[in-house]
Amino acid sequence: MSAKLPSLKNLTFSHMKIRDILDQKIVTVRKDTTYEEAAKILLDNEVTGAPVVDSEGKLVGIITEKDIFKVLLPYYQSYYEHPEYYTDLEERELKAKDIRTMKVEVFMSKNISSITPDEPIMRAGAIMLARKIGHLPVVENGKLVGVVSGTKIFRFVLKNQLNNN
Repeated sequence: MSAKLPSLKNLTFSHMKIRDILDQKIVTVRKDTTYEEAAKILLDNEVTGAPVVDSEGKLVGIITEKDIFKVLLPYYQSYYEHPEYYTDLEERELKAKDIRTMKVEVFMSKNISSITPDEPIMRAGAIMLARKIGHLPVVENGKLVGVVSGTKIFRFVLKNQLNNN
């Protein structure tokens, strides 16, 4: 027997769906895009993440600023075995030049979750919180129709909550 959730009828955002906050602009990256190109796409479009698609436009992953930045940083074991490689910050910056031709498919997040446009905003927020992710691709009938970020959900919910009090 499942517990009944309390009524949220007082909250204006409780009935809002992902569709209501979805940006029409979809910034995607192809899986064969280079590290350098992906970073430029995110910067130029002022987004913190983008879905990764194959040549047919099928969703195959997601790339975020964190994914891009993590390529520059050592894994624990590597740092533990050779800390001298990682204490030279100028050397770390040079590494960025060495990896700029690496393909996105090497370092993108492949285990992705998605949501439909008709799901409640709060469900998307709960998924992101539970899975510790900041972006959720929005898919309808197998087609990528957008991306929603945790920041957008947080701001929308908080703004509506504060306006109601």
